Amino acid sequence: MSSPTIKQINQIYINGQFVTPHGSEVMDLINPVTEQVVTQVRLADEVDTQRAIAAAKAAYVSYSQTSKAQRIQYLQQLHDAVLARADELEAVMLAEYGGAGWMVKGTVARASGAFLQTIKLLQEYDFVRYVGQAKVVMEPMGVVGLITPWNANYGFITNKMATALAAGSTVVIKPSELSAAQTQIITECLHDAGLPPGVFNIVTGRGDVVGAEITRHPDIAKISFTGSTLVGKTIARGAVDTMKRVTLELGGKSPNVILQDADLEKAIPLALTIGTINNGQACLAGTRLLVPQSRLEEVKAQIKRSIGQLTVGDPAKSDVFIGPLVTAKQYQRVQNYIRQGIAEGAELLCGGEGRPEGLESGYFVKPTVFVNVTPEMTIAREEIFGPVISVLTYKDVEEAIAMANDTVYGLHGYVSGQDLEKARYVASKIVAGRVFINGMYDVPDAPFGGFKQSGIGRELGTYGLEAYLEPKSIVDDQPVKTSHP
Repeated sequence: MSSPTIKQINQIYINGQFVTPHGSEVMDLINPVTEQVVTQVRLADEVDTQRAIAAAKAAYVSYSQTSKAQRIQYLQQLHDAVLARADELEAVMLAEYGGAGWMVKGTVARASGAFLQTIKLLQEYDFVRYVGQAKVVMEPMGVVGLITPWNANYGFITNKMATALAAGSTVVIKPSELSAAQTQIITECLHDAGLPPGVFNIVTGRGDVVGAEITRHPDIAKISFTGSTLVGKTIARGAVDTMKRVTLELGGKSPNVILQDADLEKAIPLALTIGTINNGQACLAGTRLLVPQSRLEEVKAQIKRSIGQLTVGDPAKSDVFIGPLVTAKQYQRVQNYIRQGIAEGAELLCGGEGRPEGLESGYFVKPTVFVNVTPEMTIAREEIFGPVISVLTYKDVEEAIAMANDTVYGLHGYVSGQDLEKARYVASKIVAGRVFINGMYDVPDAPFGGFKQSGIGRELGTYGLEAYLEPKSIVDDQPVKTSHP
C-alpha cells in the first residue's frame, strides 16, 4: 500500500488575510481510521496571537458602532458562505475527526444554522432599555477570545463567533490544533463572506502557547472556552489578573434516570444513543445510567438486545453509528478506564478492552456497558470521553435524585418515564444546566452551560448573547424617556 499524500497547512488568518505563521512548530495529524499521518500543520505562536489581537482591536473601533441591520447582513453572508460548501465541510470532518456520517451532517447543518439563529435573536433583542430613571445600554465588551475544542469544530467556532459578532465584539479564535484541516476549510468559508478585515481572526496553535497568550493579554476583554474542566480552571485563574469575563463550558458526567414505569424497549435504545453520541466524545453524553434495582435484570436483557444498534467502523460507511476516537492518546485513555472498571469490581456486560471484532487498526473502541457499578467507582465519577456507560441501581426516586446529583459536574441530565409529571419532578431536582425528558432535543435558542464544575455562564439564545454584553446605566436629571430616542 502506498503512503497517502500528506496535506500541508501553513497558514493562519489575521486581519482578513491568510498569512504564514511566525511560529515554526510543525505538528503531525493522524487519520484515526488508518493511523497514518495525513496532515502536517504549522502552528501559530505568541507573536501570531499578538498580531491577531491587535487586528481585532483595530477593527473593533468601527465594528462596535455598526447597526443591528449591518450585523444581520454580515451574519447572513456568513451563513451563505458556510452553507455553500456544506458537502466539503462534511467530507473533511468525516476524514479528519472520524465522526459518523449522521453526526457530521448534523454538525455542519448546525454550523451554518448558527448564523440564522443569531439573526433571529438579534432582530428581537433590544439593546436599549429604561429602568427607573436610568437608560440602560447593552454594550459590547471589546475583543473576545474564543477557544474551541476538537469534538465539533465547526459548530463551536460558528456558534461562539456568531454570538460575539451579534453583540458588536471582534474575535480571535483559537481552534484545536487537532482540527487543522477542518479549520482551514471553515476559515475559507468565513473569508468568502467578505467581512471587514480584523473582525475575526483564526490562529491555530497549542493551548499552552496561543491559549495562554489570549488568557493573559490585556486587550482581550472576554474569553469563551469549551473544553475540559482542568483547562477551564487554568483559564479562569489567568483571566482574573486582567478581570476578563469568562464563559466556560466544561466537562460532564451526566445522569440518565430510568424511572420505574419506563418503557425499556424505548428507553434503553435511547440511553445507548445518549451515552455513546459522537463516539462517546461529548460533554453532554449520558454515561451514568440510573435504573430501578427491581428492574435491573430487565435492563440488562434489553441492553444486550439493543447494543447491536451501535455499529462501530469506518465512518464513511452509512450504517456506522460509532467511528474511531480522535487520537491514540484518547484511545488509550478509554482503554485504561475500561481496565479500571474491571479492576474495581464492576461487571462487564458488553464490550471491554480492545477493538471490535474485524477492526485490526484504527482507534476503535467497543461500545462498553458496566453493570453493578457503585457511586464511588472511578468509572462512575470521572469523565471518560468514550463509548462507555456505567449502570447504577436505586431503590426509590429520592435515592435516584441523590445519586444523579452525586457528582462534581452539572452539565446535562436525562429522564425517561411514562408518567410525565413524575419525570418532570425528577428533572426539576437534577442539578444541571439542561435536562431532557424522554428524548434528545435540538433547542438552539435555550441556554446551554453547566452548574458546579461543568462551567460558568451560558451560551446560546438571549442568555448567551448577554454573556457578551455589559450593561451601562446613563442617568441625568431629566424625566426618563419611555421609548427609544
